[in-house]
Amino acid sequence: MKFLFKSLFLVIAISCFSLLHASAAPAPPAAPSFQVTARSALLINGLTGKIVFEQNADDKIPPASLIKIMTLYLIYDAIDSGNAKITDMVTISQRAWKFGGSQMYLEVNMQVTLADIIKGIVVVSGNDACVAAAEHLSGTEEVFVEKMNKKAAELGLTSSLFKNCHGLPVDGQYTTARDMATLAYNYLTHHPHATDIHSIKEFTFNNITQQNRNKLLWRDASVDGLKTGWIRESGYHLIATAHKDNDRYIAVVMGAKNHTIREEEALKLLNYGFRNFKTSELVQKGKPVAALPVWNGIEEEVTLAAVESSFVTAPRDQAGAVQIQQDVPAGIFAPVAKDQRIGSLKIMVDGKPYAEIPLAALAAVDKTGFVKQVLQTIGRSFTAAPYWGIIAVVLIVILFFVGVSRTKGSGGKKKKDSSLVS
Repeated sequence: MKFLFKSLFLVIAISCFSLLHASAAPAPPAAPSFQVTARSALLINGLTGKIVFEQNADDKIPPASLIKIMTLYLIYDAIDSGNAKITDMVTISQRAWKFGGSQMYLEVNMQVTLADIIKGIVVVSGNDACVAAAEHLSGTEEVFVEKMNKKAAELGLTSSLFKNCHGLPVDGQYTTARDMATLAYNYLTHHPHATDIHSIKEFTFNNITQQNRNKLLWRDASVDGLKTGWIRESGYHLIATAHKDNDRYIAVVMGAKNHTIREEEALKLLNYGFRNFKTSELVQKGKPVAALPVWNGIEEEVTLAAVESSFVTAPRDQAGAVQIQQDVPAGIFAPVAKDQRIGSLKIMVDGKPYAEIPLAALAAVDKTGFVKQVLQTIGRSFTAAPYWGIIAVVLIVILFFVGVSRTKGSGGKKKKDSSLVS
């Protein structure tokens, strides 16, 4: 009864949720009437990955220093996997020291923490810092670049080829605004703490103070990243991201004529996203969504919760229908492990599949004793299909009445026979 009540409550709650989020529609918006003053551009929501604006997003362009997002991605991956530590001391080689362009101003044989190397890449776009990090993590820049391209393939960057870790001009190195948006989206999804460094406005190293190349940090308090780039062959690039009202957008502008234009156009895109679209949370990570019966367990049920959150981005002035369906078994036998995956939530938007979120047990449930298992099995035979307990009782009753009927018939026959003899 407790489970049935919770299930009924969940159905009602989901139905109400669908009505409350009637404004969350995935229908593609009409093409905006404005253009970006740059060779290519793209705007993507940082929570859902939904693209809400694009312009020549598949044009292949040299990435310049935007490539450093991939370099940083691999650095943070190495730290998260335990293959590197933020406190590692990085020895600066002569090869790293000699790189021109933007520099952190490292010196040969200098020992620098990986934390400072990261700041040197993020804040001052140091080419020397990129090479130093690549050599520290992979031995050589060439091996590190192989890992960059492998990561690009994993992320689905189908129109990018990297040949160095810093973005200085080299034949055959290219990317697109779409790939850079995908890269930035995944980078911030897997390493959200990175914005703590990307939002730093200046960095002092070796008695030299340099400002962050991303001047939007001074213009808009919601901007907290991400990376600038420039080489003569491609023009001025900027990946800008901002966080506002529990939402995030990532704007990619490539091939602008100067740094002022790239900043104006990126900010225009960010404002367009925040003012014209709304992102709603459909499922919250860790929040209970179902109670599942547990058979032969010390507890009668286990609570299931979503293993991740799910959001939908839609135009503010569009309506749509959101449906959330449970796909869970009727029950589960003990033992149940904590965080064990059991079923999923299927999200439909306007009748079309939108996402499927796995569910997991919030707590472990051990097996109960033998006697209780037997009693639970007997009880379950009366409450769960195919209801063998009820079938057995019905058969027993039928057999009882058949037996009684035969007994009565047999008794009457004997009485009649005895009267004839007398």
